[in-house]
Amino acid sequence: MTAVPNSRVRAARAPRIAGPRALMTTARLYPLVACASIVFSVVAILVGHFGPDPYLDPMNVTISEYAVTDRGGVTEVAMAVLGIGSLALLAALRKMRAPIRGLPEKLLMVWSAALVVVAVIPTVPLGLDLDLAAQIHRYVSIAAFVSLPAAGALLVPRLTADALWKPVARAVEWVALAGGFGVLAITYVALPGERVMIGLVERLLLGAEVSLLGLLAAWALWLTWAPGRSRNHPADANFTTYHRFIASRS
Repeated sequence: MTAVPNSRVRAARAPRIAGPRALMTTARLYPLVACASIVFSVVAILVGHFGPDPYLDPMNVTISEYAVTDRGGVTEVAMAVLGIGSLALLAALRKMRAPIRGLPEKLLMVWSAALVVVAVIPTVPLGLDLDLAAQIHRYVSIAAFVSLPAAGALLVPRLTADALWKPVARAVEWVALAGGFGVLAITYVALPGERVMIGLVERLLLGAEVSLLGLLAAWALWLTWAPGRSRNHPADANFTTYHRFIASRS
């Protein structure tokens, strides 16, 4: 009887490892859910602007005030879905061991939870005095608007130092900077500015914050669904980040 080489025996006994696309895992589902939620929310918020009464001016009326007159509840659903999608993004970043531990992770959690709360607890219609629910809505909204740009600013140097996430560090820096200016602008408009163009300022701020989420979600999706180009070859993603408005380092 011819002896079978030990190498062949070990090869026959070794379990076969499934390819990267052979099994749909939760780690790969989270970025998909996050991206789908962000896209749905943006579309739904835009659609919600066609529902309320025509006398409302989007340049001078906040999204929350639009939502309270939205009889179909599209805007509230959009904010809740965006909050859930943000939680999915946070779960994806944790699974991928992205550099978010500590304060950035907590700020992302505050943002996500705040969106769900403002979707569930509406404000009062324009012109009415604020009741307790409306006051809760206001302060939770402030927490949401402040937390995400702060998280983005804290993430910039961490992303720059991580080979896998460095390609998006520059873009994150820009949108975090835009979000920071947006927070300053809406603070001025809401207090000494007497709400002049508050709707426009709020929508620009929200656009910057959704862009930040979109960048992180899209790159997480790329890393999980194209591992051959990114995760297995992190050196290929070693792009230069040279903007230093916040804290990035080359």
